[in-house]
Amino acid sequence: MSDDQLGAVPPAADPNAPADNAAPMVQLQIHAQYVKDLSFESPNGPFGAADGQGGVDISVDVRANAKAENHYEVDLILSATGKHAQGTLFVAELTYSGLFTLPELPLEHRKAVLLIECPRLLFPFGRAIISDVTREGGFPPLMLQPVDFAALYQRSQAQAAAPSEAAPMPPVDPATPADGGEDTTPGGPVVTPLSGS
Repeated sequence: MSDDQLGAVPPAADPNAPADNAAPMVQLQIHAQYVKDLSFESPNGPFGAADGQGGVDISVDVRANAKAENHYEVDLILSATGKHAQGTLFVAELTYSGLFTLPELPLEHRKAVLLIECPRLLFPFGRAIISDVTREGGFPPLMLQPVDFAALYQRSQAQAAAPSEAAPMPPVDPATPADGGEDTTPGGPVVTPLSGS
């Protein structure tokens, strides 16, 4: 397997295929991965971090945008805010991105691959960057726990299927085109398909 073929995606099941035949795996290709945006703020320096009081709020989001036919940019957005009784200790924000090529898949399968498998491949690298930046900021390295992207995707699909009347409207994302972008959940993962997808 070449270096740019890191993941494999099972193709959609063929109802006419015999049950005992193993389905071939379709290759998911990753062409590049990179830090798209990184920010670290420590408004008061590492003072107060040594007493062990306080906590860290973690936020994870995933966005996918079509760049060309079957070519997508997937953004894994990680945010960590360290809090203490006296205020904010640090804010670390990272958008770690990858460029992927997917095989021809039905829309629902494509969305699942983009919002589950692609961020799963990106997460270890984003986790290491967050750990390094918090350590370099004078704090103990922040070790993010593994994320169940499948559960996040399923929850976002359930929320999109049954929106609450009391739910606030999500903010408009200027990176999502108004004609063809589709938000899978308010404030959740976003897949922006090409026109006509």
